[in-house]
Amino acid sequence: MFLEKRHQEILKLVERNQSVTLNELMVTFHTSESTIRRDLTTLHNQGKLYKVFGGAVTIEEKFNTRDEKVSQREGKNRKEKIKIAKYAATMIKRDDFVYLDAGTTTAHMIEFLEERNAIYVTNGVLHAKRLAERGFRTTIIGGELKESTEAVVGHEALRNLEKFNFTVGFFGVNGIHRKMGYTTPDVGEALIKEKAMEQSQKKYVLCDAGKFGKVSPVTFGDIKSAIILTDYLPKDAFEDCRNIISIR
Repeated sequence: MFLEKRHQEILKLVERNQSVTLNELMVTFHTSESTIRRDLTTLHNQGKLYKVFGGAVTIEEKFNTRDEKVSQREGKNRKEKIKIAKYAATMIKRDDFVYLDAGTTTAHMIEFLEERNAIYVTNGVLHAKRLAERGFRTTIIGGELKESTEAVVGHEALRNLEKFNFTVGFFGVNGIHRKMGYTTPDVGEALIKEKAMEQSQKKYVLCDAGKFGKVSPVTFGDIKSAIILTDYLPKDAFEDCRNIISIR
């Protein structure tokens, strides 16, 4: 198939399905991953679709490429975040080894924690400080500090996480999409989230309803890989998902 024709067909698929993965395109066009990646890069640069990690989405899709600072996110959907965090805190049991991901919703969990026979590990600098102030046994993983999200990332942080086996992990997210899964704007944070998820027996993703259907550039987990805790479940594209707990 000629290049121009393949590009036209890719755009038709993306428009019809709202999103498409690399594997789907490779199978459809019987071509290599490198070829499809070049196609998506070209179409992205032409402004005809958004290239994301593992595929592409339509221009009309709710797409977020920027990671806002914690100070900018703290006030957004505060009431909903607190409701989700309060419920999530009840999931921690005696002798749990807990991973607490950096993020504004997971931060709210700390004020509701009651289990003092658990051990808490986090990549959030302020999370660690608040946990320690409340008298919880706390470990912060080492690595590079990302200023905008106050999260520890990088190679050293990944090496630290490989040593741990968490009984339960709680994760923040920038977008949840049926096909693209759990996404975040920064690849460094995505790698940390992905590794911490791998090391956790039980996994919970905390998100307010406004993040459903949104996509950021980097995927760190399949939508079925964790239980989603949210304040409200949109009825359009997610009502048949069995791993979502809607907190009323």
